[in-house]
Amino acid sequence: MEKAGVHVAIVGAGIVGLSAAIWLQRAGARVTLVDREGPAAGASYGNAGLLAAASIVPVTTPGLLAKVPGMLLDPMKPLFLRWSYLPRLAPFLMSYLSHATGPKVERIADALALLLGDTVDQHLSLAAGTGAERFIHPCDYLFGYSSRKDYEADAYAWRIRRARGFASEDMDADALAAYDPAIAGRFGFAVRCPGHGRISDPGAYAHALHAHFTGQGGEALVASVSDIRMEAGRAAALVTDRGEIAADHLVVTAGAWSGPLAKRLGVSMPLETERGYHIEFVSPSYMPRAPVMVAAGKFVATPMEGRLRCAGVVEFGGLDAGPSEAPFRMIEAKAKAAFPDLRYERIDRWMGHRPATADSLPVIGRSPAAENVWLGYGHQHVGLTGGPKTGRWLAGLITGDRPNADLSPFAPDRPARMHA
Repeated sequence: MEKAGVHVAIVGAGIVGLSAAIWLQRAGARVTLVDREGPAAGASYGNAGLLAAASIVPVTTPGLLAKVPGMLLDPMKPLFLRWSYLPRLAPFLMSYLSHATGPKVERIADALALLLGDTVDQHLSLAAGTGAERFIHPCDYLFGYSSRKDYEADAYAWRIRRARGFASEDMDADALAAYDPAIAGRFGFAVRCPGHGRISDPGAYAHALHAHFTGQGGEALVASVSDIRMEAGRAAALVTDRGEIAADHLVVTAGAWSGPLAKRLGVSMPLETERGYHIEFVSPSYMPRAPVMVAAGKFVATPMEGRLRCAGVVEFGGLDAGPSEAPFRMIEAKAKAAFPDLRYERIDRWMGHRPATADSLPVIGRSPAAENVWLGYGHQHVGLTGGPKTGRWLAGLITGDRPNADLSPFAPDRPARMHA
């Protein structure tokens, strides 16, 4: 297709939408970015700030089903459910848990390795010349365990990572103390994973990318999208509360809010929200050298600008209900156990919505129902990590610069072809 002068409208100004917008803009397209709240209003702000290249193992691993009841009944475990939401959640949950088999985990891990493995380079390429570069910090990623025995209980996940080329170094307590004196004595065993990165302020990072986009002539609108007007198998315009927005191509990157539009566009892959939580210790007395997965609580402690963010937890409870107290209590208790001598000014809290598909893989590609509509959502825990590459892939699909990668695992019509 002719790139120059093509008009693309993108729904959703999180990291995926921003990335697609910037790459399309660089290819010569005219881009309108539409979001109901503005840039980085959701998970692109509240994420762990980790560029988690090796986060290729889904939650749904073999044996999960047997563990779920105990996890749900233990307020110190990182899985929560608003029981009033269970009737609505049940169909998704059945499909979700059906992927907790060895062969399906291997397939998911292969696809996520393709998407996530070069995340630091993808962020650096996206941010080049935008002013957002200063927030990107290549670094290690540590997994902190209470003991070697707890590490060995995670052998299945480590085998999957290592089989796909992710390097790691085992560290006993002495080696960890030498590596980072600030966390000496806090973990009995750790694993260091090089080749990762962190974003020192995810919200400011996204706003810097957004400012670059608008500064280069991109159009940004705050509007709620209710529908897509179709004509002869093509999308003619977005229908919003500020009027219609006609465009040559439409892109849906609205995260957990993508479901209604995706159904309209022929996507049958189930989508739910994983409600994620974080707490921040503001003005902490010390910070770890690198992001640390505190295995006992399944949350990541990431050093940020002026605060230590502890983010994690999975809660199923829908898009409408407010935050629950129990996940905050769990993270705070586990964080204080890991860093008992930490002093700080205050604790800030946040809850947001991660978009989760039933097979733990994002939806990336052309809509089954409209040849000029493209989809990029459903990244569950790895939206920040995979956002720039997803946006780059989408831009390439639209401009004809097709990615040199097999995108079939992410295809919007994959349930019919792969899970029948």
